[in-house]
Amino acid sequence: MSVEASPEPVAAVPAVDAGYLSIRDLRKEFDGFVAVDDVNLDVRKGEIFALLGGSGSGKSTLLRCLGGFETPTKGRIELDGKRLDLLPPYQRPVNMMFQSYALFPHMTVEQNIAFGLKQDGMDRDAIARRVGEMLELVQMGKLAKRRPHQLSGGQQQRVALARSLAKGPKLLLLDEPMGALDKKLRSQMQLELVSIIETSGVTCVMVTHDQEEAMTMATRIAVMDAGWIQQVGKPDEIYEQPANRFVAGFIGSVNLFDGVIEEDLADHATVRTPLFPAPIYIGHGITGYEGQPVAFALRPEKVMIGKQEPETHVNKAQGVIEDIAYFGSHSVYHVRLPSGAKVLSNFTNAQRWASEGLTWGDEVWVCWRDNDGVVLAS
Repeated sequence: MSVEASPEPVAAVPAVDAGYLSIRDLRKEFDGFVAVDDVNLDVRKGEIFALLGGSGSGKSTLLRCLGGFETPTKGRIELDGKRLDLLPPYQRPVNMMFQSYALFPHMTVEQNIAFGLKQDGMDRDAIARRVGEMLELVQMGKLAKRRPHQLSGGQQQRVALARSLAKGPKLLLLDEPMGALDKKLRSQMQLELVSIIETSGVTCVMVTHDQEEAMTMATRIAVMDAGWIQQVGKPDEIYEQPANRFVAGFIGSVNLFDGVIEEDLADHATVRTPLFPAPIYIGHGITGYEGQPVAFALRPEKVMIGKQEPETHVNKAQGVIEDIAYFGSHSVYHVRLPSGAKVLSNFTNAQRWASEGLTWGDEVWVCWRDNDGVVLAS
C-alpha cells in the first residue's frame, strides 16, 4: 500500500455507472487451489476495462466466470442490476471474442457474422440488415464473400469482433485480443478496436498480459497477482501512483530503493537509504512515521543524467555507466553507484548520435526532481 498522500481528490463516480457490472466476494477454487481470491470490482457502463496480470494471476479465470465457462466457488456477479452468475452461458447477454478468433473456416465473412443471429431465430431480412451494419462498423463490406483463410490477421480479428457484437450484447469479453498478431499490426489494431468498441457503445472487459496493450486500450485497469486485485485505476494513475511494490515493478521499468522515513512534515519528507550519500527529498508530506521502512519508486524517464554535478544537496548520486541499451527513440543507461546499487536512466535520442556524449565507463551524476518518485510501504 502506498504511503503517498494523494495529490488530488478522485471525482466520485455516479452510482448508476459504478454498478453496471458488479462483482462481489468472487472466489474460484480448483481442487483446493485458489485461482481468484475474494475479488470485488465495479465496471462502469460503456468503458473498456482491462484485467492485467502475468501467467497464473487469475485474470483469465475471472473472465471465464463472467462468461459462464467457470462456476464461482462463492460470490455473485450482477450485470445491469440482474444476477449474471445464476444464468447458463447461452442465456447471458454476454459475448466473448477468443484469442484464436474461432471463425468457421467453411463460412464467408457475412455467414460468420450471421451465425449467432440465425441460432436465435431472427428473420432473414433482419439478419441481412444487422450483418450489413456490422460489416460497415468494422469496414469489411468489400470482403463479405471471402472466407477466413483469405483474410489477414487484422481482418480476421475485425470479423470476430463483428460476430461478437452482432447480437448486441450488454457485455463484451476479450481474451488476449491481440495475442495472434505481430507487434506492428498489434499496435495498429489496438486503436482500431478501441474505435469500433466505443462506436458500438458496448461495455467491454478484456484480459491481457501486455502492459502496453492495457495502457493503450483501457479506460481503467485492474492489476492482478495470485488471484488478488492489487490496484484499480486509470492508466496514468497505475503508472504514476502505483499502490505497492508489485504494481510499481510490474508496470513498465522502475528503480526501487529501500530506506526509512527520516522526516515527515506537512510540506516535505525525507527518506534515508545507505544506497545514496544524499537524502531522498519528497516535496510534500506522506502518511508515514519516522523510522518506517519504505521503498522509493522512481521511473527511469524521471532520472536526469549528465557529467556535471547538480546544484542541489538532495536527490542525486554519482556513479559509472556500466551498460547502455539502445532502443532507437531512447537509450537506457545503467549507472552503478559506489554502494553497488544500479540506477536506470532513460535518455531521449532527440538528435542523431546525441548519445555519443555519454558512453561506457563514464563517471556521471544522476538526479531527479522533488516530486518525481513515489514512496511505498516496504
